[in-house]
Amino acid sequence: MSDLFDVKDKAIVITGGAGILCGTLSKALARHGAKLCVVDYDVFRANELCKEIEADGGFAIPVQANVLEKKDIQDAFVCALESLGHIDALINGAGGNRKEATTSDEMSFFDMPADAIRAVFDLNCLGTILPSQVFGRQMAKQGHGVILNVSSMNAFRPLTKIAAYSGAKAAVSNFTQWLAVHMCQNYSKQIRVNAIAPGFFLTQQNQFLLMDDKTGQPTPRGKTIIDHTPMGRYGDADELVGTTLWLLSDAAKFVTGIVVPVDGGFSAFSGV
Repeated sequence: MSDLFDVKDKAIVITGGAGILCGTLSKALARHGAKLCVVDYDVFRANELCKEIEADGGFAIPVQANVLEKKDIQDAFVCALESLGHIDALINGAGGNRKEATTSDEMSFFDMPADAIRAVFDLNCLGTILPSQVFGRQMAKQGHGVILNVSSMNAFRPLTKIAAYSGAKAAVSNFTQWLAVHMCQNYSKQIRVNAIAPGFFLTQQNQFLLMDDKTGQPTPRGKTIIDHTPMGRYGDADELVGTTLWLLSDAAKFVTGIVVPVDGGFSAFSGV
């Protein structure tokens, strides 16, 4: 059974790989024997993470790249291929929201700046498509590979206040399904494309909405989320690991084009 979920010696590239959620995935995959290329806009953070992984006996190289610049991604591809020898999987983990694209008492939907909305769409949607083009081309050439996108619970149930982020992640889910079909029909039946849809995990992007800085307690919005999550809490980043291992490994070799909620039951609860 352990062989079924094995990722040992798989060469995995992960964008946004030094963030809170993807940093946890990077460390977990390395502990399970994968060889990583950690791609992040913040090269210092990527360097520190890779040092931590190597100190723990794993293998990881840091690469600085902006996922909205195709040349950056192509350079990251060359670096990953030279360092890892081959590419087995890509995790599109770069993404996030912006406070300027979030409605509030100070920011009406009608006044939300177009550049803030565009920035959120670009980072989440275009930042998934461009790496998929670059690394997907290699998978098409070699005839196998796995692309794992990071969608969101907002793609299933759009939340109040974050119209841009909800729409962008819905686009990621739709693109996941489209690319899964496209790669199978046009290139190889051995290329799989799936996504995970995390529920509510505290990150730098959402903490200002979910936790009160002064009290350390959930905001009214955070309390509503917890009340509508049957498991009654936020998720821990390491609770994404099992689903990720499944989708990257041969355990999911007949699974493509799906978006898996990892949400403590939030998507199943009507609120009644």
